[in-house]
Amino acid sequence: MRRVVITGMGAITPLGNSVKEMMDAQLAGKSGVGPILHFDAQTFPTKFAAQVKDFNLADYVGDASRWEFSGLNSRFAAAAAEAALRQSGLRDDSRVDRTRFGVYLGSGEGVQDFHNLLWQIAQSYRPETRDLDLVAFTRGALQSFHPRHEAEQELHTTAGHLAAHFGLEGPNFNCLTACAASSQAIGEAADLIRQGEADLMLAGGAHSMIHPFGVTGFNLLTALSTRNDAPQKASRPFDLNRDGFVLGEGAGMIVLEEYEHARRRGANILAELTGYGSTADAFRVTDSHEDGRGAVACISEALRDARLNPDDIDYVNAHGTSTKVNDAAETLAIKKVFGEYAYRLPVSSSKSMLGHLIAAAGVVELITCVEVLHRGWLPPTINYETPDPECDLDYVPNTARQHAVRHALSNSFGFGGQNISLIVSKI
Repeated sequence: MRRVVITGMGAITPLGNSVKEMMDAQLAGKSGVGPILHFDAQTFPTKFAAQVKDFNLADYVGDASRWEFSGLNSRFAAAAAEAALRQSGLRDDSRVDRTRFGVYLGSGEGVQDFHNLLWQIAQSYRPETRDLDLVAFTRGALQSFHPRHEAEQELHTTAGHLAAHFGLEGPNFNCLTACAASSQAIGEAADLIRQGEADLMLAGGAHSMIHPFGVTGFNLLTALSTRNDAPQKASRPFDLNRDGFVLGEGAGMIVLEEYEHARRRGANILAELTGYGSTADAFRVTDSHEDGRGAVACISEALRDARLNPDDIDYVNAHGTSTKVNDAAETLAIKKVFGEYAYRLPVSSSKSMLGHLIAAAGVVELITCVEVLHRGWLPPTINYETPDPECDLDYVPNTARQHAVRHALSNSFGFGGQNISLIVSKI
């Protein structure tokens, strides 16, 4: 089995538009949460989110016109990919076989043309019959909807844009397994390299659900915090008084490379991706199984894949969403896998500061783990004020901690019961 290493990283997040900015902010315990600015959310139960700030794609890539009709997900992805490829030294390397260099993303939906959709519905509604005039709706829609915008709704477009813009001619995939998507993309991309189907993969994810449909959906599921009086205190993973997650947005990209390939070209190797586990709860759409069975199996599979014992793991970046069910189930799963060692194992949640980037969450949290390997500092779980008897581990509360890390575990557990665990190791 061929070894897989990470040689480049890029991130666009609510805490900064580079890996360094994002990690510096986490170690300082800063929050990226504030009032929703993408649309008027004053009538919504949740009026805040973690949004990307001061972002203009033209500041990050040449010929930004390719993304003129794209949604935020593709724009964020392009900027993060540019940074990752430049760090890896592969942005303009003509010696690399581009047919062996692919793309695997966990990227969310693109443009949602709310205004035109709702306007056409309103114009086509017939109050006398209380139904929609479909002929009138179709006629108006054909005139007002833009074909490029409509195409950008498809999930494959972001991966296609990146392949075309950066000349990546190898395998090209996109998966959308909810909150686990970008972690699954990384795991599957690594397997393509391990099995010899590619030498290099640009992997990660991008997502923004900070729009009326996204916020409405999560509010109806009662999944979002409604702490509108103190939004920066709203994301409080593992705290007794947590009341839901905070919606975020952004992108993260990493360059995965076969180890010998990276050595031959003299690449700066950041870390090795040593473990990948993937399971499904096969239980409910929104809830993890109460005994944590999917998460237990997933973490255990990642450890077996990495050929590590539980006490080899020095740090866990938790899925840690700040919902009642998830945090308790993840805590239980960690205790079942790690036994008594779980109480000596530092666990923290980046979502306490970044919010939940949905499809892009996993890759940004894995990038955080790679940074932890190099910096020797653990990001805290901020807003941890009142211990929960069900959540009784060391969550690195409120303040960053110096701690040497050789192997770090990153968990991503998505709606629908999809579970992904990744392990990165010093090399």
